[in-house]
Amino acid sequence: MAEAISGEGVPVETGERLELTTQERERISLAVHAAEQHTNAEIVPMIVSRSGLYRDTRHRAGLLLSLVVLTLMLTMETFWFPWGRHGSNAAWLVLATTMAYGGGSWLGTVPWCIRLLTPRDRMHQKVRFRAERAFTTHAVSRTRERTGVLIMVSLLEHQIYVLADQALAQRVSSERWSSVVEAAVSRLKRGDLVGGLCQGIQVCGTLLAEVSPGRQGDNPDELSNELVIES
Repeated sequence: MAEAISGEGVPVETGERLELTTQERERISLAVHAAEQHTNAEIVPMIVSRSGLYRDTRHRAGLLLSLVVLTLMLTMETFWFPWGRHGSNAAWLVLATTMAYGGGSWLGTVPWCIRLLTPRDRMHQKVRFRAERAFTTHAVSRTRERTGVLIMVSLLEHQIYVLADQALAQRVSSERWSSVVEAAVSRLKRGDLVGGLCQGIQVCGTLLAEVSPGRQGDNPDELSNELVIES
C-alpha cells in the first residue's frame, strides 16, 4: 500500500448506523461490479463503526466535568453550606467531584463527545491505522498486479479514507484520489451513507479505467465485491 487520501475535517453526517439492509448491501456490491468492468483494478468497500477506542477521552471528559462541578461548588458555597464550614463539607466535595468524574467518564464514550474532545490529528491517525490494517487483513494487496483499492468509511470519526496499492500509486496523484473522496462526501453530507459510498465507487471506477484499463478476455474478479462491515 502506498497512496492514500482522506476526507478528514469534512463535516460528514454519516450517522452511527452500521447495520444495512440486504438491498443496501446489494446496491453497493453492484456498484463495485459496475466500476470494475473496465479496469483490472479491484475495489473493496468498507464501513467501520469506529477506528479507535479513545479511552483517554473518557478520562479527559471525567476530569473536565469534575473540575467544573468542583469550581461551581466552591464558587457557590454560601448556597450549599450556609451554616458555616465544618468537616463534613470536605466529604461532600469529594463525593460530588467523584460522581462528576464517573458521569464524565460515561459521557466520554458518547460519539459526539469523543469527536469534541479528541484532537482531529489523533482521529485521522486512528482512521489511517485502521485502513492500513484492513488493507492487509482483507487481502487488498494480494491482487495479481497490485492494483487493489480500499474505500473505507469510519462512522464515529466522520471520515472516509481511500488507500491504494503500489502499482496505482505510481500512476495516480493524490489530487485525483481526492475526486473519489469529494464524490462520496457530497452525498455523505446529506446523511446518505449508501449513496455516498456508491458514488465514490463509481468515480473511483472511472479513474481506474483510465490508469489501469482491463484487458479483453483477461480481467478476473480477484476480490469479492461484497461490502465489508466491522465494528
